[in-house]
Amino acid sequence: MRITIIGSGNVATHLAAAFKNAGHRLVQVYSQDIQNAALLAYHMKARPIDDLQQIDPETDLFVISIKDDAIVAVVKQLAGYKKLTVHTSGATDLAELAELIPEAGVFYPLQTFSKTKEVDFWSVPLCIEGVDETTTRDLEELARTISNNVYRISSAQRKTLHLAAVFACNFPNYLYDVARRLLQENKMGFELLRPLILETAQKVQDALPNAVQTGPAVRNDEITMTAHLQMLAGQPDLKILYELLSQGIIKNKNAEHAG
Repeated sequence: MRITIIGSGNVATHLAAAFKNAGHRLVQVYSQDIQNAALLAYHMKARPIDDLQQIDPETDLFVISIKDDAIVAVVKQLAGYKKLTVHTSGATDLAELAELIPEAGVFYPLQTFSKTKEVDFWSVPLCIEGVDETTTRDLEELARTISNNVYRISSAQRKTLHLAAVFACNFPNYLYDVARRLLQENKMGFELLRPLILETAQKVQDALPNAVQTGPAVRNDEITMTAHLQMLAGQPDLKILYELLSQGIIKNKNAEHAG
């Protein structure tokens, strides 16, 4: 398939590489910054552009991988080509594309990406949605050329999935940094926590999170929790966060026992 990538960020970079490795032809890479477009295009053997007026109509698919608030404006500029067009957003409703183009879809990879870290794309869940059954089947067929985990997910489901991903990925990463700063303030390094973080993540690969929950809150260890809160007396935001998370763990435990 001939594919044009709109965007040059983390998701666009990994998707483009996956498509190329699967034997698809990358026609063009668009970015407002021509240097970013050129860097990705060079590796994909594609043509870099920074103006949508330069779009090559000899493409089969536009993959829009840019900020959510810019998607509709870009689709409006591409609508005249009447090509299959998808976005990679976790939060943008398919209806926003369907109003503008007849062949629209979603191609959402559920993973955290960084340009400098390789990802085994075959293991990445790809969430697919099309305006009709034919489009959905076409996207599924494309998705299976780069991933072994392809799911039909509606816009409503995808929004929930995106929210869940924030809780599962973005918030824990923030908490890792809270932990790092606490250690740094007491002349210790974050490397002390890496084995603990890895073991915690590995446990939930085989069990549900509530089944492997540990710590003072799940034990209802009030003495330890009180001591922790005293240590956070000078950091009211972290104290509130500690209390909220601890209460959440306790409520989960109580709900399980009640059930």
